[in-house]
Amino acid sequence: MPFLLLIILPMITQAQSAMIIAHRGASYDAPENTLAAVNLAWEQNADAVEVDIHYSLDHKIMVIHDKDTKRTSGKKMLVKETLSSVLRNLEGEKIPFIEEVIATIPEGKTLFIEVKTDTSILPYLVPLLESSPKISQIIVISFDWDVCVGVKKQVPGIPVYYLRYTLSGGYGDKWIDEAEKANLDGLNFRYKGIKKEYIDAVHRAGMKMFTWTVDDPDTARKLIDSGIDGITTNRPGWMKDQLR
Repeated sequence: MPFLLLIILPMITQAQSAMIIAHRGASYDAPENTLAAVNLAWEQNADAVEVDIHYSLDHKIMVIHDKDTKRTSGKKMLVKETLSSVLRNLEGEKIPFIEEVIATIPEGKTLFIEVKTDTSILPYLVPLLESSPKISQIIVISFDWDVCVGVKKQVPGIPVYYLRYTLSGGYGDKWIDEAEKANLDGLNFRYKGIKKEYIDAVHRAGMKMFTWTVDDPDTARKLIDSGIDGITTNRPGWMKDQLR
């Protein structure tokens, strides 16, 4: 085998080993957190899709990032104080139920569900997860530590990752220790400040390390070279092409 090929092949393998996760679906090209964005991400060959959830007044799990509908529809309604039927009748792309998004997951792909509420959602979310025929393709993530711990205790078979960010950059070993004690499956931190040494420490603890939101290929390559397990991006198809 030519010497140049011996150098290039390991780089290709490493790039392909990092999961490319579509942030709120293919949100650069379609409205975020909609079935249009989710299905487009699958068409773009994303390895996974990430969506956000709240719950409605009638306890339906709604796929939406904000606690209200102002930014995405122009009309302000608090999700938790509004019936799902009303929410889904707003202008624009219909707000999906999480079941509708789960149904789109192709074989071999993964859905990251980010819980945007506190633990009050768990009585409605947990039964839905437990009864899903695609439970093995679902990962739960949250900035709320109690949500992460609660999901892991109630649905131990589902991988759970704790979300966190800093503006200054840099993360302490505290989160590795705490996640390990809580039997979480890994961490999912904002990309600024993540060093190879930190990723290595997460791996030594038997967990995975994911990051968000990266739309710059050079930054993505550096993270992949450092051993990151997955990168969340608004442009999954384009990012995969850039990393080839």
